[in-house]
Amino acid sequence: MGARLRVFLTREQDKTLLNLRTRNLPQKVKDRAEVIRLNSHGWYVEKIAAHFEWTL
Repeated sequence: MGARLRVFLTREQDKTLLNLRTRNLPQKVKDRAEVIRLNSHGWYVEKIAAHFEWTL
């Protein structure tokens, strides 16, 4: 397994990504925004994949 990627967001960036979840955008875009947010909150790939019911 390679090194884990960790994203760090400012509060403003986090809020922007959160707001994307409520806009009229493709679900894929909304999910990607949430994945980035969850990672920045300390979630690892395995936990995020389980949350979205995605397989690795």
